[in-house]
Amino acid sequence: MQKMNKVKAKNRLFVKVYFNYAVMLTVFAVLIGIIFMKLYETNTMNDYKDKLEKQAKSISRRLQQAIINDEEESYLEYLVILGELDDEEPDVWTISNPNAVKPMDKSLENVVMDNIDLPEDAREVIGGVFLQNQPMSRNGYYEQFGGVSVIVGEPIRVNGEVVGAVMLVSQIEGQNRIIKDSMSLIILSILVALFISFIIAIVFAKGLSNPISKMRITALELANGKYQSKTDINRQDEIGDLARSIDILADELAENEIERQNRDQMRIDFFANVSHELRTPITVIRAYTETLVDGVVTDPEKVAQYYDRMLKECKGMERLVGDLLLLSKMQNPDFIIEKEPVNVVQIFDNLIRSISAISSEKNITVEMNRDRTYYMMMGDYDRLRQMFLIILDNAIKFTPENSSIHINLSIQDKLRVSIRDEGIGIPEDDLKSIFNKFYKSKLKQNEKGSGLGLAIARQIAIKHDGVIEVYSEVGVGTEFVFYFQCLEDYVGELDI
Repeated sequence: MQKMNKVKAKNRLFVKVYFNYAVMLTVFAVLIGIIFMKLYETNTMNDYKDKLEKQAKSISRRLQQAIINDEEESYLEYLVILGELDDEEPDVWTISNPNAVKPMDKSLENVVMDNIDLPEDAREVIGGVFLQNQPMSRNGYYEQFGGVSVIVGEPIRVNGEVVGAVMLVSQIEGQNRIIKDSMSLIILSILVALFISFIIAIVFAKGLSNPISKMRITALELANGKYQSKTDINRQDEIGDLARSIDILADELAENEIERQNRDQMRIDFFANVSHELRTPITVIRAYTETLVDGVVTDPEKVAQYYDRMLKECKGMERLVGDLLLLSKMQNPDFIIEKEPVNVVQIFDNLIRSISAISSEKNITVEMNRDRTYYMMMGDYDRLRQMFLIILDNAIKFTPENSSIHINLSIQDKLRVSIRDEGIGIPEDDLKSIFNKFYKSKLKQNEKGSGLGLAIARQIAIKHDGVIEVYSEVGVGTEFVFYFQCLEDYVGELDI
C-alpha cells in the first residue's frame, strides 16, 4: 500500500510538471506563431506595395519621355504590351491633370474618369498626386475593384509641372494566396515545433520529476529510520547538489544511529558491570551481618575479623563509587579542569616517595631519567598525579620482584613522559580494550581491581589535551607514553 502511494505521488508530480511545461510551451509557440504570421503578412504587403510603386515610377518616366520626345505612339504600344502581360499584373491608368497649365494630351489617357465609379481612396490618391506632386498609395476592400486591392499613384512631371498621373490598381488575391500558402507552411512548422517541444518537455519533466521523486522517497525512508537509504543520483546541477546533501545527511544519520546504539550498549554494559561489581561486596556484607545478627558467631576474635572484612568491603565500594563519579565527571564535555603551570618533575618526585613503601616490598627500583630540573606544562597537579599514580600502581602490580620501573622525561616538540616496566606484558588482543570501563585481566594480580583505573587515566589525559600510547610485549614488559604541550615560556616567570 505504501509503495502504491509512492507511485501515485510520483505520477501526480510528473503529470503536474509535464502539464505546466506543455502549457507554457504551447502558449509560447502560439504567441510566436501569431507574431511571426502578422509580421510576415505585413512585410509581404509592404514588399508588394513597394513593387507597385517602382512599377508606377518606371511607367511615369516612360510616359514623361514619350511626352517630351513626342513619342505618343511608342508609349501606346507599351501600354498594349503591359495589358497583354499576366492577368495578375496591375491595371495601369494614365490620367491627365486638368488643373495643369499644359495638361497631358488626352490621347495618352487610357480611361475616362467621368465614366468610372471610383472609390474615395482612389480619388484621394489622384487628387493627392496632382496637388502634392508626390507618390501616394492606399489599400483596402473596394467593391468597385472586385475586392481587396492596392492603389498606387505616381505623378508625371514635365518641365517641373504635374501634367498627369499614373495609377496602378491591383487586386491582392495572388498575394493573399501566397500569404495563405506561407501561413500554412508556418502553421505546419509551428505544429512540428510544438510536437518536438512536447517531446522535449516530456524528457525534461521526467529528468526533473524522477530525481525529485527519488529524493522524496529517500527522505521518507530516512524519517522512518532507514538510514542506509540513498538517492543514487549523480548529476552535476542543483538537483545533484541537493541529492548529494541528502546522501550526506543519510550518512550522518547512520553514523549517529550507530553511535547511539553503541552508547546504549555502553550504558547497558555500565549498569551491568556496576551491578556485578557491587553485588559481591554487598553479598559479603549481608552474609557477615546476618551471621552476627543471628548470633552464630560469638567468639570476639572471630567477630572482629568479620567487622574488619565488612569494613574492607565498604571501603572497596566507596572507592568504586568514587571512581565512577570521577570517570563520569571526566567524561562530561562541560567539565573543565582548572589548569596552571605544573612541573612534571615535582609530580614524579612526590609519586616515587609515595609508592616507595609498596615498591620496596617487591624490591622494585623506580628510576627517573631526565636532563633538566623542570618540564613545564599547563594542568591540574592533583589530576596529573592521580593519572601517573594509576600507571605506576599497575606497573608495580604486574612487575615481578627484583625488577625496575623506568620513568623517562624528554621534550620532542612536545613533552614526552614514558613509564616502562619489566612486567608480564599485555597480549596484543587485549591492548585495544585496556582503556574500556570495567575491563580487567583474569590474572591473579588484578582480582581486586575495579577495571576503572586506565579509563580514568585516559580521560584525565584527554582533559589535558594529551595523548596516550601503549607498547607491550608479553614476557618483556609494557610502556605507557604520554604526550603533552610543554610550556617553556613559564620558566622565566616562575622561581623553580
